Amino acid sequence: MTRIAAIDQGTTSTRCLVVEEGGSASCVAARRHTQYHPAPNHVEHDPEELIANIRAVVAEAGAVDAIAIANQGESCLAWDAETGRALSPVIVWQDARTTDDLKALGPEAEARSKAISGLPLDPYFSASKFRWLLLNNPDVADAHQQGRLRLGTTDAFFLDRLTGHFNTDPATASRTGLLDMATCQWSAELCELHGVPLSCLPEICPVDAGFGTFLDIPVKVSIVDQQAALRGHGCIAHGDCKVTFGTGAFLLAVTGNEPPRYGDLLPTIGWKCEGLDTVYALEGGVYDAGAALEWARNAGLFDSVEELDTFDGPSALSRGLVFVPALSGLAAPHWDRKAAPLFIGMDHATTRLDLVRAVLEGIAMLTIGLIEATETVVGRLSRISIDGGLSQNAYFAQFLASASGRTIVVPTMHELTALGLAAFCGIDVGTIRGQGRIFESDGSVSAAQRTRFEQALGFAKGWRGA
Repeated sequence: MTRIAAIDQGTTSTRCLVVEEGGSASCVAARRHTQYHPAPNHVEHDPEELIANIRAVVAEAGAVDAIAIANQGESCLAWDAETGRALSPVIVWQDARTTDDLKALGPEAEARSKAISGLPLDPYFSASKFRWLLLNNPDVADAHQQGRLRLGTTDAFFLDRLTGHFNTDPATASRTGLLDMATCQWSAELCELHGVPLSCLPEICPVDAGFGTFLDIPVKVSIVDQQAALRGHGCIAHGDCKVTFGTGAFLLAVTGNEPPRYGDLLPTIGWKCEGLDTVYALEGGVYDAGAALEWARNAGLFDSVEELDTFDGPSALSRGLVFVPALSGLAAPHWDRKAAPLFIGMDHATTRLDLVRAVLEGIAMLTIGLIEATETVVGRLSRISIDGGLSQNAYFAQFLASASGRTIVVPTMHELTALGLAAFCGIDVGTIRGQGRIFESDGSVSAAQRTRFEQALGFAKGWRGA
């Protein structure tokens, strides 16, 4: 019986699930890591801590036949090609330090970026982070001058250190802002635009190409976490859609074998398996989902998640109480890093649980904006599968269904990234995923209430630049 160690190296933790052919999956280990905020708009991780956590969770997996690793996507760093030593912290996808640098490139550069990579010039993506490291980190600049610099998203660092393979996959590469979506290869033009030496970037290989061995165990699959979750949800046909509610909320919808038109959302590569056509997808995100809820807990609005299972009385939104979860700005379809979080509509009777209820509803309302923007490309999304921590909150799932007017499905197994990794390894995960809970719209959220949220959203936009 095949046993896969599925490693989900995420924004706040590293988890390992052992998935077995025949229908079982269990979480065998989890390690949290530190989030560093050394300056405003800076978010960093210690790369050595991440590597140590991967090693630790693999050690707890026991005997397995293969390893599959999911990465954070846009988070990236620099390291020494000869020694493997990290030369920088990991600059996390939430980091916005390059906002002004990208704005200075101008509208013509933005148009070229969209034409080639499909992506706007936003600090969310890796390209400007690489450039920042070259300009601001003397160790990185020195390694480049000496011809021993490697630049990459975290997957390339993990693979290089663990297996000696300096590789990435097309899905992860499509999150950098440096990939030509038409050829699935690095774009020399975009590398020049951002001042990133193409020779320092990893080789792009299919997701299931095989990436050497770690502790004599084959590393069979490597891919970005959200695309792994898309496959884990069983989304393989045009219009299949999922939303993962982790640190952020990320919607992906399968669009087929041709790059989609993008509008305000992002074309991305879903996956590329050996010998098969590339599968493309459309993506939109909310920067702060679980992160907004964690902020609310740290601010003292609630103590435990059990408090959030049920609320008394009508919704916060119906009472005019709104929260816009823009702690890191607004992602698709707004693309406003100057937006700020906002509470509006409190009165003397407002309690802390009213406020945290508004936080949950605000995350759902931003997610609905993603759903509706996606529908302009792929058609009506009547049924949407969700996973991640917030998906386990019944109030949140029901509010999302009611406010969106769509059926929301929560699979029985909510570690969908791990299931996707196992699926790429050839394991049938449908039975493990399960049918789960289904939430239907009850009509409790009116058009007028949705308009009220849009008004608050307008107040939040551009606030930090005012």
